[in-house]
Amino acid sequence: MKISIATCLALCSHSAHGFSPSQSFATNHALSGVYMAKLNLNGDPVRSVESFKFFERESSFQRKKSSSSLTASVVTEASPPSSQLFEGPFKGIARDYKRRMPLYESDIQDGFNSQCLAATMFLFFACLAPAVGFGALYSAATNGSIGTIEMITSTALSGMAYALFSAQPLTIIGGTGPVLAFVATLYKFSASAGLPFLPVYAWTGLWTAAILFLSAITSASNLVKYLTRFTDEIFSCLISTIFIVEAVSGVSKTFTMPDAKLVTALLTLVCAATTYLGSSVLKSIRSKAYFNKITRDSIANFGPTIAVICSALIARSAKLAHGVTLPSLSIPTQFATTTGRPWLVDLTAIPVWARWASFIPALMATVLLYLDQNITVRLVNNPRFEMKKGREKHNMIDGMHADMLVISVITALTSLTGLPWLVAATVRSVSHVRALSTFDSEGKSEKIYEQRITPFAIHAFIGACIAFAAPRSLMAQIPLPALSGLFMYLGVSSLPGIQMWERTKEIFKEPELSKKVKVQPWSGLRRRKVNLFTAIQIAALGAMFWVKGSPIGVLFPVLIAALAPVRFMLEKFGIMSEEEMKVLDNDD
Repeated sequence: MKISIATCLALCSHSAHGFSPSQSFATNHALSGVYMAKLNLNGDPVRSVESFKFFERESSFQRKKSSSSLTASVVTEASPPSSQLFEGPFKGIARDYKRRMPLYESDIQDGFNSQCLAATMFLFFACLAPAVGFGALYSAATNGSIGTIEMITSTALSGMAYALFSAQPLTIIGGTGPVLAFVATLYKFSASAGLPFLPVYAWTGLWTAAILFLSAITSASNLVKYLTRFTDEIFSCLISTIFIVEAVSGVSKTFTMPDAKLVTALLTLVCAATTYLGSSVLKSIRSKAYFNKITRDSIANFGPTIAVICSALIARSAKLAHGVTLPSLSIPTQFATTTGRPWLVDLTAIPVWARWASFIPALMATVLLYLDQNITVRLVNNPRFEMKKGREKHNMIDGMHADMLVISVITALTSLTGLPWLVAATVRSVSHVRALSTFDSEGKSEKIYEQRITPFAIHAFIGACIAFAAPRSLMAQIPLPALSGLFMYLGVSSLPGIQMWERTKEIFKEPELSKKVKVQPWSGLRRRKVNLFTAIQIAALGAMFWVKGSPIGVLFPVLIAALAPVRFMLEKFGIMSEEEMKVLDNDD
């Protein structure tokens, strides 16, 4: 399928118009002086009031002009034609940075407000907990070669670097299950071949970084244009499902373990439910009639943080009153590698043939990181979020080439130091965008605070947890069940707005009644064909979920790549008509 991309009318610095915020202030100040002088000289109250109102209108116009100039200027270089998959060296990267870097000052200024503070606190917990959890899983999968300290260090440093240098800083990078499955398989291969794991890991990572770097400078992310809503929805629903399943299994284990105590299991359930239900209820206040809009928005924005704190207080009270203890976040107290090895990996510790042979697993790792990164950035760039900075309207590839360059450099550095590879994390990224969004009365996104402060601060705070004792001891008071509830909230809250999820719910609804509640874009299509399309997506999701946890989990990226041909075959073999696909698989 070919998706046409319009000729670029993009964004650049407000300085291109020769108009700055300071000039806006000076203009308003001058207008104020003129009209206040008019009021004093004329002494006519009616004319004075009219003059003052005119000043207010002029001031408002100048403020809007100044604000819009920060995000709306013309970029002379156009996007490539839709048929062009590769470009000259660094051409795509240069275009991405030309669009976004002139807005760097506003990326800083726009991050200082209460909503960004709330998003930082929420995503701090949402990013720290997976880092600790993945660290424990990496330690088990690699026999301690990569552990919790390496995972948290990689999350903090890589996240800050990505926030500073990427073209789409709202994307959150972190550990993912498919990458963990690949690393576990690589460890088993190294052990069976009698090779030390970390040098094999480092060489595989360096080859992967080189291929990703080559794809970045040749604009190979243009290939993502062949992925459509069909793939995006399956992938995002899959990641949400994983979060929900992991949250439920984490709580249910406390009831099914042989040595489980009922009081501990019940307290676990209460803490998890407090976080999930508290976050959901506080978020829903935004659409209620209570208080005023500012208060409602503040409560909704800080809802997840408030819920986590309440859950921690419940666990603390139970411990003091009844001696019931729940497991909590465990962060290493010493900044050193898990095994005490040097931070730099010895690249000469494996023979030359093994260094070249590492290119083969690097091909699979490249496919995995490339797809994970670009599919998530596609979801972040979705037109429904109405982002404007450095963006061409409805172009979901904006920023991908520069971001891939940053990922390639980070992959090379983490490989040399034996740290986990990080890539765009879907649920955390989408949750980050939602947390920075303001909504109208119908729940549609009105504005997003596009800036670099929140992603940088989130990962800086994570780094502080291993660098300083005070935040580390504070995090030790957060019970793990509270974070299970937060995972549940992340998974569930990411589903609304995904058409696959809305169509899945419609399968169980009476057609006529569901149309009366809300008319969907696909309401004019035959119900049977809509359900067939949805069933195919659900089957693909189920297959990917099974493969992810199976012994062949390393083939997970192959299944992701296969979704594009599957979508093509639906239309090719007449399972779905072209008109039906235009409605069900429309990216707009």
